[in-house]
Amino acid sequence: MGENSKKLNVGVVGMGGIGNLHATCHTNDELSNLVAVCDIIKEKADAAAEKFNVPAFYSLKEMLSAYPELDIVDIATSGYDNGSMHFEPAMQAIDAGRNVLVEKPICHEVTDARELVAYAAKKDVYLGCNLNHYFSAPADKLFEYIKNGGIGEQINSIHKVGFNGSSALYGGSGGAKWNRPYSHTKAFLTHPFSVMRAFQGDVTHIQAFMDKPGVRKSNEDLMLSIQSVHMRFQNGSVGYLLSQRGDAHFGMGCTSSLAWTYELAGTKGTACIENCVEKLTYWQTNEEAVVHDSGVSDFNATFPMRIHAYLEDVSNEVPKEYLRASGRDALATIEYIFAAIESYENGGALVRPHALPPVYGDVSRV
Repeated sequence: MGENSKKLNVGVVGMGGIGNLHATCHTNDELSNLVAVCDIIKEKADAAAEKFNVPAFYSLKEMLSAYPELDIVDIATSGYDNGSMHFEPAMQAIDAGRNVLVEKPICHEVTDARELVAYAAKKDVYLGCNLNHYFSAPADKLFEYIKNGGIGEQINSIHKVGFNGSSALYGGSGGAKWNRPYSHTKAFLTHPFSVMRAFQGDVTHIQAFMDKPGVRKSNEDLMLSIQSVHMRFQNGSVGYLLSQRGDAHFGMGCTSSLAWTYELAGTKGTACIENCVEKLTYWQTNEEAVVHDSGVSDFNATFPMRIHAYLEDVSNEVPKEYLRASGRDALATIEYIFAAIESYENGGALVRPHALPPVYGDVSRV
C-alpha cells in the first residue's frame, strides 16, 4: 500500500456498465473501501447494491448525507454523448468537500468543464478523470524511453484510434444520445487527445476535418463518425489523429474491434504502442526493433491501473498539481475537442485552443 495505509471510503454514482466496472475495481483495490452505490434508476442501484453488498441510494444528496466520512465520489453517469450528466453530480460532491473521480469526458460542454475545474481548485479537492488509455505497461515503457532520451527531440506522431468495421456491419444510428453530429467526437476523442498530450505536452494549434460515409447519410444518421485532426504541440512536434466509429477497418496492427495504435518519432528513436495495453515496439537507426510485449490483451485492464493511481495519489496526499490524469488534464482534452469542432465548422480553419488555467502549486510545500 502507499505511504498512507488507511483505506479510502468510496461511493460510486451511475451504475451502468462502466459504473459497475469502477465498483469492481474499488472492491479489488487495497486502497479502497466501497461503501455505497447510487443511481437515479432504482433497479440499477438495487442490482449493484446486491452485487457489491453495499447500500443503494437513489440520489447523491442522500448518499452524501448518509456517509459524511465518504472520501471519494466516483462518478460514472451517462447521458447525451456519454458525458452530459457528469457536471451536476461532480459539482454537488465537490461542494460537499469530497474528492471526485469522474468518467470521461469530464463534461458535455467546455464551459461546464472550465467551471468544474475552477470549483475543485477553489474547494481544494482532488478532481481526477478516467483518462485510462495511458495507464498501461506499454505506456509506462514509452514514458521511460522519453525520460531516458531514447526518443530524443520529438518530431511527429500518428494516432489511429476508434472502432473497426465496414458498411456491411453498420448497425443503425442508435438512440437519441448517439444520433447527434458530435456524439463520437465528444464521447471518444477525449482518449486520443489525452494520450497525445501525455507524451507530447500541450497542443497549441488544431486543424480538423470531419465527415460520415454514405451508409450513415442514407440512414439519416447525424453522427460525424470520421475525424481527421492535425495539431502542433508546444514543444514544436506535430501530430495526426485519425478516428472513426466502425466505418472501415484500420488495417495493420489493429487486431480487435477497438483499433488503437500510437507512434511517436524523434531524433533518436521511434516507438509505437499497439492495441493500447498489448505491446510497444522501439526502433533506432541500424538497430533491430525491440518489442516489449505486456502479455495483456484485455483493454479493461487499464481501469484498475488508472483507478489505483488516483487512489494512490489521494492516499499519499500528493500536491494537487501532480495528480495524475487530473481535472485540468481532462479539461485540456475537451478544449481540444471544441477547438476541433470549431475548425471543422469553419472549413478546416486553424484554431488555437482556449488557454488552460495556470498551475500555481502549493506554496506551503516549497
